Amino acid sequence: MKKIKAIWLLLLLLVPAVLLAGCESVTTRANTQDTWSRIERRKKVVIGLDDSFVPMGFREKSGKLVGYDVDLARAVFKQYGIKVDFQTIDWSMKETELKNGTIDLLWNGYSMNPSRKKKVAFSRPYLENRQVLVTKKSSHIDGLNGMAGKSLGVQNGSTGAAVLDAKPKLLKDKIKNKSAVLYDTFPDAFIDLNANRIQGILMDQVYADYYVDHQKDKNAYKVYESKQLPVEYFGVGMRKGDKTLQKKINQGLGRLQKDGQLRKINEKWFGRDSNFLGPDSE
Repeated sequence: MKKIKAIWLLLLLLVPAVLLAGCESVTTRANTQDTWSRIERRKKVVIGLDDSFVPMGFREKSGKLVGYDVDLARAVFKQYGIKVDFQTIDWSMKETELKNGTIDLLWNGYSMNPSRKKKVAFSRPYLENRQVLVTKKSSHIDGLNGMAGKSLGVQNGSTGAAVLDAKPKLLKDKIKNKSAVLYDTFPDAFIDLNANRIQGILMDQVYADYYVDHQKDKNAYKVYESKQLPVEYFGVGMRKGDKTLQKKINQGLGRLQKDGQLRKINEKWFGRDSNFLGPDSE
């Protein structure tokens, strides 16, 4: 009897370990394989995004997904006869989703930085951006120093949140409780800004400019730029093993620049040509 119990106990210990090893094996394969042949075979690539990030990828009132990155991704993969399937994800879990293989790419105003380069491979940079502080004019906040003792909002998992922690003297040490209020999306942060529950949002300039420009009362907001806040670049994020996919995206972006499609997409969403496409290498 004791022998049977011992065998059952051993099985109970071994089964979870085997299952865990299997999961780790699947995750490792997903993170290291070159998946271009599979993407080409199924003629579909899955892109993860935050579908509230204007103007990069967002839902219209009808529910239709539109945006700069949406147009750009479709234009790149159209060259290869591949359909783009956009999947809404929790942006704070984006690298995990990519690593687990539930999505193929992160293409949604994804800023390139050293921390992220340790986790993912990037395409060539395709758009310049920077972090800015957005406030209501009625709050009479004058730049970063004006946030002393005030409540600041940032999106969870965003570049703004990373900058806040990396350079605490700029804002973190000044704001109320030396801690920002975290939001799942920027629209949630703007709801609280408009209700004066927070007094500022640290966020991407491309989002801030587009949002303010599309409000009924544009003059109600102030967007502060600061030389202390770093310039950054957007790139497409992918798993380290996807060397062919990386090459195809880089070449596709280059062709869009040469044939003028990139200029048209820039003008459609920003009213001007950004005239920026980084070199075909990291």
